[in-house]
Amino acid sequence: MLSALDFETLAAPDTGAADRTDVACFIGCVARRDGGPLPPAIASQLERRGWHARLPGISQRRWETLWHLPVTVDSWEAFDALFAWERRELVAGGGAACATYLGAAVRSYFAAGGRRAVIVSVGAPWPYLRGADREQRRRARLFQLLPWRMSSGRRPFDPTAPAHWRGVEHLYGLPEASHLCLPDLADICAAEPPPLRAITEPAPAPEVFVECSHDEPALEQDQALHRLPPPRLEPDRDDDGGSSDAANARARTWTEAVNAACGFLAGYRRDALFVGALPLPGRETRHGPVHAQADWLGYLQRAGVFETPAQAEGRHLPEDAAVGAASAFAQLAWPWVRSVRSTDLPGHLEPADGLLAGLLAANALARGTFRSVAGQRLPGVVEPVPMPDLGLGADSPTARLARRVCLIGPEPEGIVLLSDVTSSPRSGWRQGGASRLMAALLRAARRIGEEQAFQPNGPVLWARVRGDFEALLEAFRQAGALGGDRREQSYQVRCGSDTMTRNDLDNGRLRVEVTVLPANAVERITVALGLATGGRVQDAVGEVA
Repeated sequence: MLSALDFETLAAPDTGAADRTDVACFIGCVARRDGGPLPPAIASQLERRGWHARLPGISQRRWETLWHLPVTVDSWEAFDALFAWERRELVAGGGAACATYLGAAVRSYFAAGGRRAVIVSVGAPWPYLRGADREQRRRARLFQLLPWRMSSGRRPFDPTAPAHWRGVEHLYGLPEASHLCLPDLADICAAEPPPLRAITEPAPAPEVFVECSHDEPALEQDQALHRLPPPRLEPDRDDDGGSSDAANARARTWTEAVNAACGFLAGYRRDALFVGALPLPGRETRHGPVHAQADWLGYLQRAGVFETPAQAEGRHLPEDAAVGAASAFAQLAWPWVRSVRSTDLPGHLEPADGLLAGLLAANALARGTFRSVAGQRLPGVVEPVPMPDLGLGADSPTARLARRVCLIGPEPEGIVLLSDVTSSPRSGWRQGGASRLMAALLRAARRIGEEQAFQPNGPVLWARVRGDFEALLEAFRQAGALGGDRREQSYQVRCGSDTMTRNDLDNGRLRVEVTVLPANAVERITVALGLATGGRVQDAVGEVA
């Protein structure tokens, strides 16, 4: 018998944290847990951001469902109280349900050490066993995530009309978010899973060897979801002959979406990174293997996700190393993982983007965002699936893959992140810590630009800006972010008549050239920053010297 009820009001987090480098933004499909008016703390948080139920374009339904509205949560409990993340129907109208991929990613993010996340729901999740395979529906879902690039008319993004922002466009108004995650992307781009006659019928569990662990609970067995296949890049059942071309088309769609996300970051949020998970490959068909598991990087190159070595040599690469799935704006995790938390997902597998984002957030808080997270243990992970083939030498397919993706694999102390890299084709931008360092510098540059926005553009301002940047970079050097024995080796700052043209001066633009040597790097990175009207950082380009 209940004797008392305790109610706890969740405090609305402070959203003014533009200098933080540990906040991830998760955009995807999840519904509110309960209908009706918003909790006062959430309504107050949105109003402090400038969102109001009375704004043109904000309908009552949008306000109450929180669709396409950014909500900040500081704990898993706060997210769980607000969103019905575990209520995704397996079949339309059926009683069985699984977790949403967005909910699973946020759960792993906080489990790995994340402290703050921004959630943007783009709608309710669709049933897992229905409708994910039709191109029209696929495009409609991608449009909700990436409206400015995933539409036939290339819908323009209007930074001045926040009420019309959708999906990733919200990142423009979230200066505190340093990482972008789209947990539903692999599911949207995958083929529809085959129908299962009775997913709720129990089946004998196969005997598997699992390494003993004293600090992790035993993996709970849910055979219904274990038998349900996870999303894969394989042909649909109605694809003619089940050819691998259909699977490659899935990979190209996924790549197009990642290219759109990274393109938005390059155009509007160059101080943020996309943290994603490579999708699961297709399985073998009667026409042969859809992919070569022994050379996953080779498959990605053939599918157009990454360029081949010949393509990389035969074309000009932009200074900041291409904008897309293969770029300094992306850190991609591989493979998927089976964890103590993933038993409510199809196949008991989850993509590792939430885990990687949480690891990066915890690292930024404890050690500095510029430090590598390679070698860090992944909490609660039982095994990576598929298991990477290790121990074949420094030039093996797996070793080459680890130079382009954040590879997860076994070590004596448990399952760890074996590599911390971006997917950039250029070695100077390859280290994850170096790319995150440059993002942190861009954040600081934005703050410096805002402070000096209304000063006359002349020698006095140039000297002040040089001093501000040198003080900033010296602080990074003292913290261990930069290499070199002396200041001159660690960084250089140029700001004066030699960094600006007459056109720049006439139009009030101030350009600063910053050269840094990231710690443990063998190459220097030079970034030209344009501080324009209002303190905005624009036309930021980089090169490796």
